[in-house]
Amino acid sequence: MSDVVTFGEVMAMFVAAEVGSLPEVDRYTARLAGAEMNVAVGLSRLGHRVRYLGAVGDDPFGARAQRVFAAEGIGGLTTDPSAPTGFQLKSRVRAGDPEVVYFRRGSAASRHRWSAAAEAVVGAARHLHVTGIFPALSEETRRFTFEAVAAARRCGATVSFDPNLRPALWPDRAEMRAVLTELAALADWVLPGLAEGKALFGDATPEGVAARCLDLGASTVVVKLGADGASLHTGETTCHATAFPVEVVDTVGAGDGFAAGFISARLDGENDEAALRRACAVGALATTSEGDMDGLPTRKTLEESLQGELRSGAGGGTSATSSLRDRFLT
Repeated sequence: MSDVVTFGEVMAMFVAAEVGSLPEVDRYTARLAGAEMNVAVGLSRLGHRVRYLGAVGDDPFGARAQRVFAAEGIGGLTTDPSAPTGFQLKSRVRAGDPEVVYFRRGSAASRHRWSAAAEAVVGAARHLHVTGIFPALSEETRRFTFEAVAAARRCGATVSFDPNLRPALWPDRAEMRAVLTELAALADWVLPGLAEGKALFGDATPEGVAARCLDLGASTVVVKLGADGASLHTGETTCHATAFPVEVVDTVGAGDGFAAGFISARLDGENDEAALRRACAVGALATTSEGDMDGLPTRKTLEESLQGELRSGAGGGTSATSSLRDRFLT
């Protein structure tokens, strides 16, 4: 039995070794990328049993992914010999969000189909985490997403949903809104950024976004507010947590760390305030290293960082937390 199951696309990632536009870059460092993978790694490092349903190609990128997943203690990733592993290029920047270019059409992940084996894995989990990325890749992955949520519902598992908007992956914004609104209606915990809430529901306030999600059927809505922290809303209560000051190195992965922290706290039985605090802390720590998942903390690192209020690594609190704004809002 797993604490958490998630699924998505693992990609190879080539990070520019020097600052500049991607056409001018000569050297790259190889890493892995994928929002759902980041959440899985974050939860595993925090001591939870995690399974990941996805596929990579029978190629060096896929072999790298299998090696990393094994090292992180996460099972479930399969190899498809008939399709390649997707990859992406990421620029290096001195401030703000980097440029990312994807090469994922026809990838092994985009061909991944729902199966009896996948249903058995979801059926043995306490919790299922879903994003809005995987259903955008293909008809197969969209069906996979809804089948997984239905299986979680049948077995009584809780479901979290992070919209993770990627408009470029969808035929048009109307279809994106329709599919992701339907997924939000099926989730227990919805975790949008404020800009995502506006794009999906047309409301630019945390209270308005939360009200729309609660009306759809969610029991808890957590709205990420960047440098202003995050707010948690239920039908009865609202609470707020401030952002932690850290020295930001790479903003990519902050929202995934936030999701891992929140899910972890909920699985541990923490109350709303403690869950929100852990989410903000893990999200902040995720930005302190290069690579999307390098900064995700272990349980010990998290506890030590919280005791020091994360300030030990902060060299510029105001500018650092400001750098989180765009990542947590989108």
